[in-house]
Amino acid sequence: MRIVFFFCLFLTSYCIAQQKFTLSGYVKDASNGEAMIGATVFVQPVNAGTSTNEYGFYSLTLPAGTYTVKYNYLGYKLVTEEITLDKNLPTDVELVSEATVLKEIQVVEESDRPTAQNPGMSMNKMNVSVMKKIPAFLGEVDVIRSILLLPGVSTVGEGAAGFNVRGGSVGQNLVYLDEAPVYNSSHLLGFFSVFNPDAVKDITLYKGAVPSRFGGRLASVLDVRMKEGNNKKTEIHGGIGTVFSRFSIEGPLVKNKSSFIVAARRSYIDILARPFVSVLKNGGALNFYDLTLKTNYNFNDKNKVYLSGYFGRDNFLFDKNQGFSWGNATGTLRWNHLFNDKLFLNQALVFSKYDYSLQFGGTEQNNFKWKSSISNFIYRPDFSYFINSNHEVNFGGEAIYYTFVPANATGTTNGTPVDVSLEKKYNSEISLYASHALKINPRVSIDYGLRYSSFSLYGPGTQYLYNDTVPGIRKRVIGEKTYSKREAIQTYGNWQPRFSFKYQLNENSSIKGSYNRMVQYLHLISNTTASNPLDVWTPSTANIKPELGDQLTTGYFRTLTTPTAQYEFSVEGYLRYTQNQIDYINGADILINRYLEGDLLSGKGRAYGVEFFAQKKTGRLNGWISYTLGRTELQVIGINNDNWYPTRYNQTHNLKVVGFYEINKRWSFSTNFIYTSGTPTTFPNSRYTQQGILIPYLATNARNNVTLPSYNRLDIAFTLQGKEADKSGRKRKNKDYWVFSIYNLYARQNPFSIYFSQVNDQTLPGQPLLSQAKQISIIGTFVPAISYNLKF
Repeated sequence: MRIVFFFCLFLTSYCIAQQKFTLSGYVKDASNGEAMIGATVFVQPVNAGTSTNEYGFYSLTLPAGTYTVKYNYLGYKLVTEEITLDKNLPTDVELVSEATVLKEIQVVEESDRPTAQNPGMSMNKMNVSVMKKIPAFLGEVDVIRSILLLPGVSTVGEGAAGFNVRGGSVGQNLVYLDEAPVYNSSHLLGFFSVFNPDAVKDITLYKGAVPSRFGGRLASVLDVRMKEGNNKKTEIHGGIGTVFSRFSIEGPLVKNKSSFIVAARRSYIDILARPFVSVLKNGGALNFYDLTLKTNYNFNDKNKVYLSGYFGRDNFLFDKNQGFSWGNATGTLRWNHLFNDKLFLNQALVFSKYDYSLQFGGTEQNNFKWKSSISNFIYRPDFSYFINSNHEVNFGGEAIYYTFVPANATGTTNGTPVDVSLEKKYNSEISLYASHALKINPRVSIDYGLRYSSFSLYGPGTQYLYNDTVPGIRKRVIGEKTYSKREAIQTYGNWQPRFSFKYQLNENSSIKGSYNRMVQYLHLISNTTASNPLDVWTPSTANIKPELGDQLTTGYFRTLTTPTAQYEFSVEGYLRYTQNQIDYINGADILINRYLEGDLLSGKGRAYGVEFFAQKKTGRLNGWISYTLGRTELQVIGINNDNWYPTRYNQTHNLKVVGFYEINKRWSFSTNFIYTSGTPTTFPNSRYTQQGILIPYLATNARNNVTLPSYNRLDIAFTLQGKEADKSGRKRKNKDYWVFSIYNLYARQNPFSIYFSQVNDQTLPGQPLLSQAKQISIIGTFVPAISYNLKF
């Protein structure tokens, strides 16, 4: 009997010891209550850890016991807590900023976690405080221009909207602002982005190993998260620069429960130049403005609601009746719900619209007006199930309804209007996904998932049938079929597997790899030198198939720590094969073309390369160097004699050097240098003479047969922090700083494009007509700037 008693006592003790409980909660900034994305939570002595999600939430399930828990985030003081885990333990933590750590620079991977230990790869996180130190065009901090300094990210030149990732086109990047897609991320023809830095909290760029919850583009995902607003005190931020001014206000609606932020910008080049430029006196305009706002309400520990929006516009008017404009509008309503300590839900209702317009003619009797837009409504539920420290499951779905207005256009001649509008297009996209992050042992971890998407085109509409007998020549319409309202015209479905792994060689180094398939149902139609606001978005149809992309990546990552500094090194190789890539016949007409599909061709593509990255993260002198060696090509039947040819955004070499130096407590210096190979372009290879005029032309179907000269640029900036105390020695409540910068320091005239013009206008006996190549440079001189920034 005594043996049975002791056996039962032992069994009870063993079962209690094997019981598991969950430590969960939110990590926030102590100064403003902002949720901290990517904060690390590390538990000793079991060496288990996790990172907070996009809403600052974390969850760890561990056996009952006593533990030491460390909460950490770059630039904040480490918080260490001793806990006894004998029940589910909700624990919210606030981290306090540490000024001495702010000198550290971190731009990649999860904050304050060595790259070699992070399971993810091909992901860059840009710290907002770092972004504000980078020398900027006209002294204005910008999200897109900052990520151009990261490996694998490029642009075809100044004045080009958007960005290119690992050889992808501008339209192959999925850009989110608080979970709302942004179809044109640029202001002022690409010199600035739509993201107000005063309202941005977190920037994450996925170039590969894309999580299953994302889909819809081939090349990358840029996820920009807005601030929630200070829920403890009211703050006002402002800035006066060379081009535009900024103003933002944030504060609590209900202290520690609800907050808001409102941020606005407006450029004033046209206002300053109006007295001196006659065009601007007559109703002309060259400006942009945007308004960003967000609010939230915390009902209780398990429910929180967010509402955010963006409204922005660019105006480029020659007078009050002629010019073009474009703009974005987004709105996001989100609900975070915590079912229990392990199951987290984020639901989002999203609206997004991009529209652009063009008008010229100047009179009521003779004019042309064109408006176009793409809009969508989205419902997206995302679940996160934190099983334990070794298992995390994410699953959810997405439903999108699109409306395309390719052209609402009217031309008026001698008072007689002619409607040349094109049919609207209606589409739906339904997706489901699931993924599992699994830590097999201390050395091996994997993340695998699957996404399925279905895309449909509905009536009312017309499907055109084309002959396709001569590749490279405009296809002729041979028939058409009309569909009624809500009748399915075409439907596509695609499975998209995702997989990544990490093998930990030792504490400081690891090998990682990934594979992902991406599908893109929307296509950005552009045949210009660089993407511009009037490029056409069009959906997949019976004649335009979805683009498919398969990418493989592998890399080596290492962290090196010395008594005085910390370094990160990585090298990543990538290979992406794509199908149904769109290109155009020579002389394609993409604007207001009812038979646009007849001018489009499709083929296959490939992009491959290797990225090197070295970063010094600590000390007064810090920064990074990145170098990308890559190539991107297309093969389209009917173009370039059916041979492979480089894309317009191919750049073989891409080198970036970024440096920061803290001179003293008030003065700091920053610089960046960029060198890239020239991009390909198509030059004529023959010519003829007509009535004394030399006319160059392309005698073959060659494409991108010449490479432009290389691009290089050096920028510098000095930052002067305001004094911490006034003349009487009292600490100032407000903080301010000045930024003095020079863009393109040595006035390099980088080529944007090259064209040919005739040198002589008549032929002397025995002397042929001559032509000369002329280069266009968007910025051909150095650009000094000064800006003043204030916070109180």
